[in-house]
Amino acid sequence: MASIGDRLRLKQQPSYLKTADPMPMLRPSDLVSLEEVGEVVAIHPLDIVAVRFRQGTFLIALNQLEVVLQNDTG
Repeated sequence: MASIGDRLRLKQQPSYLKTADPMPMLRPSDLVSLEEVGEVVAIHPLDIVAVRFRQGTFLIALNQLEVVLQNDTG
């Protein structure tokens, strides 16, 4: 289970990204690289978290993410 402020990155490139806007949109997955580290800013039901990356905040299932250790910033 993730907590607000946890640092995560994608395990593999998804086919698309869903924005965390009030009216979510699907965006191309190349907006976030596999090396980019994001921060959890909200927790949603069904193991979905909102993760803030450089190009925006996206809703991503926890099983698509991996925790980044403090000294492993990629």
